[in-house]
Parts: sequence; structure tokens; C-alpha cells
Amino acid sequence: MKEDCEGAALFQDLDFPTAASSLFLDSSTPIARLQREITWLRPQEICQTPSLFPTNLNLAHAKQGLLGDCWFLCACTFLLNNQHLLNKVLPPSQPQWGSSGYKGSFQFLLWQHGRWIDVTIDDRLPCINSSLCFSRCHSPSAFWVALLEKAYAKLHGSYEQLWAGQVSEALVDLTGGVAERWSLREIGSQEGKLRAEQDSDEVMRKKLDLNLLCRVQEECALSCSTRSPSGGPSELDQHHALTVMEWLDVRKVSGSEVRLLRLRNPWGRCCWAGDWTWSGVGWSSLDPVCAAELQARIAEGEFWLDEAEFTSQFDDITVGYPINKDGHLKSIYTGAVLTHSHQLASRWIKGSSAGGSRNTSSYSSNPKFWLKVCAEGEVLVSLLQHRKCRNTEKYSQRTLEDRSNTKHQHYQAIALHMWKVEKKRFNLSRMLNKPPCASTHCHSYEREVVLSRKLEPGYYLLIPSTYQPGAEAPFLIRVFSSSPISLSALKSPASSLPLMTDGEWETSIFHGSWVEGRTAGGSRNFPSYWQNPSFPFAVCDEPTVTSGVSVRITLHQSRPDTDLHPIGFHVYKVLQEDSEQTVAKDEDPVASCTPHCYTQHVSLACSLPPGSYTIVPSTYQPDCSANFTISLARKIHRKVVKSQEKLGSAVHEVSHISLMKT
Repeated sequence: MKEDCEGAALFQDLDFPTAASSLFLDSSTPIARLQREITWLRPQEICQTPSLFPTNLNLAHAKQGLLGDCWFLCACTFLLNNQHLLNKVLPPSQPQWGSSGYKGSFQFLLWQHGRWIDVTIDDRLPCINSSLCFSRCHSPSAFWVALLEKAYAKLHGSYEQLWAGQVSEALVDLTGGVAERWSLREIGSQEGKLRAEQDSDEVMRKKLDLNLLCRVQEECALSCSTRSPSGGPSELDQHHALTVMEWLDVRKVSGSEVRLLRLRNPWGRCCWAGDWTWSGVGWSSLDPVCAAELQARIAEGEFWLDEAEFTSQFDDITVGYPINKDGHLKSIYTGAVLTHSHQLASRWIKGSSAGGSRNTSSYSSNPKFWLKVCAEGEVLVSLLQHRKCRNTEKYSQRTLEDRSNTKHQHYQAIALHMWKVEKKRFNLSRMLNKPPCASTHCHSYEREVVLSRKLEPGYYLLIPSTYQPGAEAPFLIRVFSSSPISLSALKSPASSLPLMTDGEWETSIFHGSWVEGRTAGGSRNFPSYWQNPSFPFAVCDEPTVTSGVSVRITLHQSRPDTDLHPIGFHVYKVLQEDSEQTVAKDEDPVASCTPHCYTQHVSLACSLPPGSYTIVPSTYQPDCSANFTISLARKIHRKVVKSQEKLGSAVHEVSHISLMKT
């Protein structure tokens, strides 16, 4: 779509239009009341000389507007301090306002689920009274923050989707790296125990020790956040995030040392009234020259505080791993460059590979991965799940306070466990009864969980899991290492079979393929449907069965998660005509696994009376080539003896709900 503006044809993004659909998901946040006041303007309609960045880079920092996305703006600050990362997200040399190549559009690259996604937007921005109503730069004529915010909103579906989130997620989306959250509370203290009771995730996360980060002090991203009312000399809200710009140890006149931290508030103003504000009493304990030098570093929206104030005021800290100019992660513990990396996509599927936590007998059915470490080195393993779509109808009925606690709606509780394997041939049950050599310990409602260890050469078994069996979600396993490694999915005949625990089942496996122009007939919407392969099977007549035989069918396509076809299948009754078996093509199927879904596996459980049947698997569109496997499980009705063996020990479940807003 184009428009005429000063003689130039400017791009209009129809996928993210200047409409309420781009602003709101369900009008459940405070910005909903602004709907009638918001207009959309291009930068040249807001100021006379717009640019992406100001000449003074101190004025390029983000300043939060009416949208509660402080978590995203903290990640923007890290980008601004790392030019090579900023150039990746916002490719340089794009035509800007006033140049002959300017077309009213800007391209951004954002990281999602293992790959960089091209997000192109037009430069029409939400305004109230001709001024930006959401995030902006401190310079009124610089627009990189507002445009990046719009691209991120488009990626999420609307601006309202950015209200409340985690700094760690934004850091990963803007860098393709890894981020961890650490606690600022001592669990052994009375205050820490009280907070742990209120928020059991406190038990899981590591206690912050800034000394651990000394090797990457100048390179890592640091952000602190509040999750409870401060009760101190601060105007911070219950859920808010700030950026740690730097920290340093300063010697006092008395000879002792104090650790000071400089924080930046996305609100763009100082929100602290402690000992180290501009006229605070803390500065009198320092040499005047040193005090003046530190105070001179403070920009708009920044302030100093000491470590004691820091740990008492904030609840946790997010640590983003440094990424060097070659794109390699650096360890936050040792500073080692993790030059080797691999990633694999998979998913938990109900009835097949969603086995739950270690305190369930189905744990061994979870997806499994081989990690081969070729030489001793530092290894970091990340488990990252996809975000779930929330139920907007239920969400809109909740109070505003409850809407901040959406983590359970967005994510499953996940964990990652690792075992050292002496030989590639091993007894899985015996292995899983042993303690893992490394794990994330507890299941957590996080998008990403991380474990880091120094590993010896050899083979390691990785098992990602959800806490509840049957919980479905796609996920990504990423491994970064200072030494050569390889990562592969554990191929097991049982891995694609349906999980049956209530009796004995007989399973058959069929292999097939859809071939373009021959056997890729597409769905029933197309005349070519009956070109698809078909797989006959029989349900035997059993005297003890009166209501039919339980059958579970699972269709698995052999394609990567990034290039899936939508798949499904139908089951038809086979008719006996003159000693020949045929399918009445004008009859409806007796069972169907539809609609077609973009997924590795689709599965159907049903009860069928005795007789002959056939399975017809298909892609939605014709001529989509792929190999596939069908597993067919039929229940055998005879008494079985159940094992009393227990698998592993119970895993302590923790859930954490922590979202930040203005």
C-alpha cells in the first residue's frame, strides 16, 4: 500500500496497520483508555529534522512512555552500548528522512526460536497531540527506539502485548544470546525466608555475587528489578526494571571501600533518595575529586547507590552473556569464549513425548539428546520453549493485578537434566535412577532455563521435561562450548510411539512418503486426495470387548521444525465386495485427526468396532513432499502385572510470577 507525501510514494504496512488491532490485544491494560486520542504520524510530521540517532549518543538512550515495557527498554540500552549488536538488529545504511532512497519503511532483524526474523515496518508511530505516546529517545528528533519498539510490537502482535515482561526475554530476542536471572536475597536470612515463602522461585535462582562477573564486568548486560513495594526512600513501583550501567569499588577517606552502582531508570528521571543522590551524605565520605568525577558521569535518569542499598531495594538481577564481534558467547563465569555451538528444535507431544517430571513413571518418554564433548571445556546448555498464546476472553475478565501474573498462561514449567554416559549402549531405566551430573534442579515457569558446567570429554544424555505429563510445547535446545562438541537427537524406536500405561498394547509401525506429482494429494478439499498413501489395518473381534477396541494413531513427519507441512489423517472403514476390500470414497471417515497442523506429530485416540480399516495421511496442500511414519497402537485386553519400580526421586516444583510494569 502506498500514499503520497510531499511527492514521494511511502510504504504502508498492511500487516501492522494504523488501527486498534496493532495497539491492543484485548484492551486489558491502562493504554486502552487512550484509544480515541492516539493518531499515527511519521517522524517528519513530528519534528523538522528527524534522524535515527542523535549526534550526542547520551541522548540516544530510551525513555519510557505510556507503555509498560521497561523490560524491553533495558535491553535496548545494552544494544546501544554494543554497536556490533545494534548493527545486527538495525542494519546500517538504510535510507532515512530527507534522502532520495527514503520510502517510509525500516528493516529490523529480531531473534526468534533459533533464527533471525526479518521484521519490516512503516514509520508511522502512535502519537498523542503530535508527540510520541510510547517509548522514545531523550533527543526528541531521534527515532531508533520508537521504530524498534514498533517492530517488536509487530513481532508480538500488538503494542499491548509488550505490557509487562522479562528483561531476559528481550535480551535474547535482541541479541540471539543467553540471559540468566539471579536473586538478590539471602535465603538463610529471615527476610529471604519470608520472600521465599511468597515466591518459591527464590529457592531456584542463584544468589548474586558481583565478584563472579569481574572478568566480564565491562561487557555483560545487567538489569535489576523490583517485585514488591520497597518501603524505602524510593518511588519505584512494585514491578519495574532498571539498567545497571556500571559498578566499581571506591576507597573512602577512612581507608575502607564501598561498592557503588550507577543505575539508569527508563522513566528518564531519578527515582532514588538515598545516601548517594546528588546531595546525599555518602559523597562526603569520599575524596572530593573522586566524588566530583563520579557525579559527573550521571546522565538524565541515572543515579548512584551503594551495594547495601542495592540489595535491599531490588529483588533480582538479570545477567546477559556478552557476545563478541565474531558473534560468539562469552562465559560470565570465566570470560572464556564459547566458540562452538549447536542447536536442535523439538517438542513435547501429549501421548508421545510429553513424559513430565522425574517423579512420574513416564519421564523416560521425554525427548532425549546426545551431547558429545570432544575435549574438556566449559559447556552451557539452554532449554528455550515457545510462548503460548493466551486466552484473551479469560484474560480480559481478570483484574489488572492478576493480569500482571500471566507467566503460567505463557509457559509450561520446564527443567533440564544431564547424565554422564560411559557407553552409548546403556540401560535407560538404570541411568535415570541415578542422580544427574547437572540439572536446573527445579521446574520453572520461565521461557528459558540454563545450566553451565565444566565437562570432561565423553557422552552426555540431555533430557528436557515439563513438570506436568502431557503438557505440550515446542522447544529449542542450544549448546555453547569452549571445546568442540556435537549435538544430536537420540533415535529410539520407542520415542515416536504413543505412551500407554493402563494395560498392554500392540504397536505397528508404517513408513511412507508424500511425493510431488504422485502421492502428495493434499487434503480432502482437493480432487487429488485419494492419491495419498493408505495403510490398512484390522481390529480383531474380542469376546471380552463390547464397546470397541481402543486405538491410538500417531503421524510423524520427517522435517525440521523450521520447515513443517500442516499434516493430518483420516480413518476409513473398508468394505468387503466380491472378495475385494474397497473404501467407499463418498462415505465420511469413521475418525479424523484434523484440522491439519504445522507440527512434527499429530495423534488421535479412538474406539473402533471390529473390522477392517485404512489410514490416509495427508498434507493440507497437494504436492508437499515429505517422508513420514505412522504408529498404530491397539489395546490388548488381558490382565497385566504392573511394575512397582520407582523412577528417580520427586522433583520440587517451583512456580514464579514476576512481570514488570510502570
